[in-house]
Amino acid sequence: MRTLLLLRHGKSDWKQQASEDFDRPLNERGRDAADRVGQWMKHHHLPPEWVICSPAARTRETLALLRAHLPVPDTLIDFDDQVYLADLGTLLAVLAHCPQDMNNILVIGHNPGMEELLEYLCGENLPLSAKGKLMPTATLAQIALPDDWRRLAARSGKMIHIIRPDELAS
Repeated sequence: MRTLLLLRHGKSDWKQQASEDFDRPLNERGRDAADRVGQWMKHHHLPPEWVICSPAARTRETLALLRAHLPVPDTLIDFDDQVYLADLGTLLAVLAHCPQDMNNILVIGHNPGMEELLEYLCGENLPLSAKGKLMPTATLAQIALPDDWRRLAARSGKMIHIIRPDELAS
């Protein structure tokens, strides 16, 4: 079995004077949440073998905060332009090109694509947050999948965990 980790970036700072959506950084809450998720991943022994990350500022910053807790060398990180605001089809295509010898892959991206991918792989009756959201910012979903990144069929995954920072102890 393979494991796919889907992580939505931390909460971004809308007050920053970023000229483009792409350049928005994380706010304090987003940095704290990404740090807590990194701690949780370390505690649960989930260092990814391969990381696919949107090149947007907020996803890069989320990854940097995870790397404070997880040993992920630069050579195992792919900043893929396609992941920026990607839809379901694009995310499936990106995963289809993952190295077949990697069994634990982390994708750091954006909604609504991340939620679409999670629902496609695990079905629509997934647990929601107390506020009724599936993947609020900095949510991590751990999914068990079949052994081929190129053949990810609908409902082929099994949710192992869904971690939302608000549900973790600070």
